Amino acid sequence: MTAAQSQPTLESKLEALQSHFTWDLDSSRSKLFKLRDVLQDIGTSEGNSWQGHIYNLQGFIHYQLGFIKEAKSFFSRATEAFHQMRNTVSDGPWLVVNYGNLAWMHHHLGEQAESERYLSKVHALMKEYPSPSEDELHPEIYAEKAWTLMTFCEDKKHLAADYFQRAIRMQPDRVEWQTSRVLALVSAFKHPSNELGADILEKMKIARKHDPENLYLAALYLEASARRGTNIKEEARVLARKVLRKTVSSYNGFTPLLRLYRNYFSMDEAIDLAEEALERHPDERYFRRCAAICYKIKFFTQKDNRLEPSMISKVITLCEKVISLYPDSSLRMQITLANIYAKSKRQDEGKTIFKDLLERDLDTDEKQMVYNGYAKFLYFSLKEEQESIKYHMMAAEIPQQSFYREDSIRNLEKIRDRNHNRREIEKFLANLQH
Repeated sequence: MTAAQSQPTLESKLEALQSHFTWDLDSSRSKLFKLRDVLQDIGTSEGNSWQGHIYNLQGFIHYQLGFIKEAKSFFSRATEAFHQMRNTVSDGPWLVVNYGNLAWMHHHLGEQAESERYLSKVHALMKEYPSPSEDELHPEIYAEKAWTLMTFCEDKKHLAADYFQRAIRMQPDRVEWQTSRVLALVSAFKHPSNELGADILEKMKIARKHDPENLYLAALYLEASARRGTNIKEEARVLARKVLRKTVSSYNGFTPLLRLYRNYFSMDEAIDLAEEALERHPDERYFRRCAAICYKIKFFTQKDNRLEPSMISKVITLCEKVISLYPDSSLRMQITLANIYAKSKRQDEGKTIFKDLLERDLDTDEKQMVYNGYAKFLYFSLKEEQESIKYHMMAAEIPQQSFYREDSIRNLEKIRDRNHNRREIEKFLANLQH
């Protein structure tokens, strides 16, 4: 059989693998860059039970972005991490996805001998560690698929929770799987309210007992408790001390803890906590980003006559620094900075930022964000309503559902209802594909 004739056979074998390459993880480049930075901020400190999975997903993301050298390095580090976490040099079912990724990568690179080698490794592992039944995956594979979907896909949190549940049913002793299932359920609710209530809160409470060292879960639990009216201030302050002593990671609960401080303590106390974190770890970009978010919220909630020059200088400096530290995933922060300039009576600098963004080669979702942001900037800061309408229309006519598209449509409807440019906007909205 010729190589050309055998190729479909190899393709079909690869397609049958459980791998990041077969899990429909399609995404825009902007989202891939954002995920890359999210994973970097989670970190891979010693003892992180998801260390191998993080490296595995980083390898896939870097491959999708075209960074082949980095992809190879991350896949290799994933292999090492899985061995270290299991404290063994032997292969096990936890390597099935990793070896599947390597088989796919080498295939795409035209390195068919290496692809076949990793394919053989996968088949050997699946033979040695078979799934419980034909229609079930091995629990290790369910867990990695669940963690990947929870991290990668905003709309697949419930599916991730289901996969975790299947893994737990087969291996109920895995605490990190139980915790992550609860985290997937919590994050599936984008607009939590008191009515969400008792069932999820009880699951969180049970998970906390089983996994007392998971500070991210602890912070989310306190936030949910505060939302239901429980006084959590003292417990939150104790948790803050624990978080600040831990190895820096966005998974240690600092983000939900800051949100808790902002919503149930005060903005100044949240800023003090962010500043303390920065003092302890002045080179950590994650803490700098957290501080920037706190300062920008305070900035935009202050009345203009209460904005002090030192406050303006601080928030601008922090935002500029964050943009430089996250060069590939700071689009929203750049729009924020433009609006900070505008509120600080520096409209020309804000307009310069938008002009630069409009000239870039942006993904569809990024275009919507920029068009929507610029439309509001034009309306509120420059008082240019007609230009504002133009950019709201540009955001709305991109046929991709998003917050920014819906927001631009709502703004156009408001302008129409005030009878300004009514015919033009009414005709546009009538022709729009919702």
